[in-house]
This record gives sequence, structure tokens and C-alpha cells, in this order.
Amino acid sequence: MARPLRFRHAPGRWTDGRVRAEVFEPLDGNLGATSSRPWFKPPEGYEARRFDVDNGDTALFCWDDDGAYWLGNTETPSSLWRTEKYGFTEVPDGVADWAERELRAELHEQSPWLEPYPHLSWFFLPVFLSKDGRWTTREFFDEHAAGFPDADRDDALAFYERFLSAGILDEYRETMAGKLGTSERLDLTRMAATMGEFHTAKLLVDAGYEPRPEIEVTTGHSIDFQARTDEGEQPLVEVTRPLPPNRRSAGTPAAAVRDTAKTKTDGQLSAHAGGVVLFVDCSSFPDDDWLAVEQAQPEVGHRPAVVYRTRPDGRTTGYTKGAVPLELESAFD
Repeated sequence: MARPLRFRHAPGRWTDGRVRAEVFEPLDGNLGATSSRPWFKPPEGYEARRFDVDNGDTALFCWDDDGAYWLGNTETPSSLWRTEKYGFTEVPDGVADWAERELRAELHEQSPWLEPYPHLSWFFLPVFLSKDGRWTTREFFDEHAAGFPDADRDDALAFYERFLSAGILDEYRETMAGKLGTSERLDLTRMAATMGEFHTAKLLVDAGYEPRPEIEVTTGHSIDFQARTDEGEQPLVEVTRPLPPNRRSAGTPAAAVRDTAKTKTDGQLSAHAGGVVLFVDCSSFPDDDWLAVEQAQPEVGHRPAVVYRTRPDGRTTGYTKGAVPLELESAFD
């Protein structure tokens, strides 16, 4: 599976002639491309070119006296193969801001339904414009309401826009957006599981915690979140998301919850000597299935645990098992 968009930095002296000979001409010769001025003003002190490839790919290139930056969802010219890759926060701010303006404009031209959701568009930009996943990730939000059952697309998009625009996860954008994946194949199960992590992050934020993702522990695993507070409390949180019964072999909603949690507890959590709260996100469950889980409140094979369901209107309902070291009452309806 390809990676989300990243910059390549090519040090050295670049000129119009070198850009044409080593970047544009190989791209045009292999795939067919057009070289033009960028849509927006280049970063201060840089010259820039935009390459629109005949197959719909795009690449951006800018350079100053110290070197050049390439960002593209297309074939990389051989002159840039051995260059170092950098994330959006690792390049000069002006370069990142210019590239994001170019890409957001392209994204909204191709998928105008995303334009009313500017922060969501920005947050998932590295995958919405990735080489292999730019259509499947958009399809997931557009046609599948980001994994919410029986939900309107715009209700789901508005839900994520409200949460993400608070900026809580901005520092971790590339990590969290990258979890959505950049595959040409639409994988609803994996993508929906990723959104379960966003739901857990929102629940923690609503309860007054700061979620820090991808915490490495001594077992060699990474735990999904650490729930930080000003008082120094830092419980670890791992997330799992069961499929509803109509999409798995488990015969009942309660069995679906138990079986999915068991996979997590028998694997990753079994290697960790306690201290992790398991969050079981049932947001993929339709109303009737979730009602059955709420009434039965099945064990999940791990304590402490939080079993919950979030809806696009922001309502979260659920129950806990064991002594959960988190104050979550304010986050539940």
C-alpha cells in the first residue's frame, strides 16, 4: 500500500532548464504531461511549476538557491529517486502552505461536495490526493458516510468537520490521516476501523482529556492513545471496532462485540501487563443491533473496557466494564 503524500527535497542548484530537462521531460515522455505556472503565488523566494499529467495525476515543484521540493501523486522522475522524503510539517511553512492551497483547490474542483468542510479537506489531504488512494478515500466519505450506517453523507462530514476543526489532532494529522490508507481497493472494514479511533479521540476530548496517538510501549507494540490531563493522569487506550452481525459470522450483536474484543485481547493486549483501557467502538451497528448490545451489556474479555456507539449528530451512548480510570460521564448522553 502506497504512502500518503510526502515531499521530496533535492538539494543543489536548479534552473528553468534543469527543471525542464530532469523533471518535466521525463514525466512528459513516460506519461504525457503539461507544465504550467502554479494556480497560486509560489512561496516567497521560490520559483514554481505545476505539472498536470495526462492520466489525471498532479505534481508540484518549487526551488530556490538552496534546493527544490517535489510533491506529487504520480511517477517520480529518476533525477529525484535518491532524495529524502519529508512530511508537511518538516518543510518550510511557505512551501507547505503553497502546496496545500494548490492541492485543496484541485480537490474541491474534482470533489465539490468536500468544499463546505475545509478542515476535514485539509486534515485528510495527504490521502485525498495520494497516488493510489485518492478515489477510494473520497468514495468512503461520499458513498459510505465514513462508515456510519443509515446516515446521510453530509451529516457524517459535518460531524467530523466539527470535531477536527477544534484542532485537537492537528499536530498528529499525518499519522492519523495516514491510518485511513492509500489503497486503490476500497476496504470498508479497515477504513471504518480507522474512524473508530477518531470517535474514541472525540470521546476523550469531550471528557476533558488530550488524546496523544501511537504510544510505544515496552512490549514493542504501539497503543492507540494516551489520555493526558493537566493533573498528569495518562491512562493508555486501545481501540477496536466490531463489524455488525450482518457483515460477519457472529450470529448476534453481543457475539460480534465479544468476538472482536477477544481478537484484540488475545493478541496485542495479552502482551501488555495491564494498564490499558479497551474502547470498543460500535458505531458501525444499526439502531436495532446497538439496542441489543446496550440491553445485554456483554463482557468483552478485558477490563477495564468502554463499549460505546457514536452517531453523526454527536450523541454517544455506551457502558463500561471494570474500574475505568477515566471520567467519561460528561462525554456520554
